[in-house]
Amino acid sequence: MSRNNLEDNDLLAKDENQGEAEEPEVSEEFEEVEAHKMTFLEHLDELRTRLIRAVIYTAAGAAVSGIFWENIFKLLLKPAGLKKLTYLGPIDAFMVKFKLAIYAGLVIAAPLIIYEILAFIAPALTRSEKKVALPIVFLTMLLFYSGIVVGYLFILPPGTRWLLSQGGDVMQEMLTADRYLNYAMMFLAGVGASFETPIVIWILSKLNLVTPRSLLYGWRYAVLIIVLAAAILTPDWSPITMVLFATPMIVLYFLSILLIKFL
Repeated sequence: MSRNNLEDNDLLAKDENQGEAEEPEVSEEFEEVEAHKMTFLEHLDELRTRLIRAVIYTAAGAAVSGIFWENIFKLLLKPAGLKKLTYLGPIDAFMVKFKLAIYAGLVIAAPLIIYEILAFIAPALTRSEKKVALPIVFLTMLLFYSGIVVGYLFILPPGTRWLLSQGGDVMQEMLTADRYLNYAMMFLAGVGASFETPIVIWILSKLNLVTPRSLLYGWRYAVLIIVLAAAILTPDWSPITMVLFATPMIVLYFLSILLIKFL
């Protein structure tokens, strides 16, 4: 046998050995997922446990918020420049306090609720997916809370003042506590949701549905979609609030391009 043939056989044998050595490493993550497989009833039991915990977290947050409901409500009133609101029925004041406690409890308990969701789906994730999931969840919560803060400080006050000014000299506002609470919470939740734009775009990029180049090329369509989304998320259809909603979303859109380009 020639020397060249011997060298070729040695290379083939080495490649086969390397392939056999690498195969366990490739399949190790999938074997880990297989090891955590549960039956349908076990999944239901696990889901029930996670839901009960989420309800307990929300109830605990609502209980704490109920103690300080007056301070929280005063904070919500500041953007409107009001100190007191009216209520029309004997049960309305109690219902406003109850709804405010639930809303605030959900905001407080949100990180723990997201953790329970992540813990429920964690057995189905591979090791590499778990490493990505935790930072994404953290970034999601950071963006949501940042949206609430930005909405409260910079978007809700001018939007509310503009809406209240529409009565002119011939109408007098008489805001009820219930309607104002719904308006303020929908407003802040909408701004918080709009700040999740980078996460949505990042997920689309990981699914190979978008690229930085395609996002830059289609920025005009993106702006149109953002404006439509702002119209849906705003509690009213006023142009001022839509612009206030859409502006940070457009900024976040272009920041998202940088995010998926370098990550």
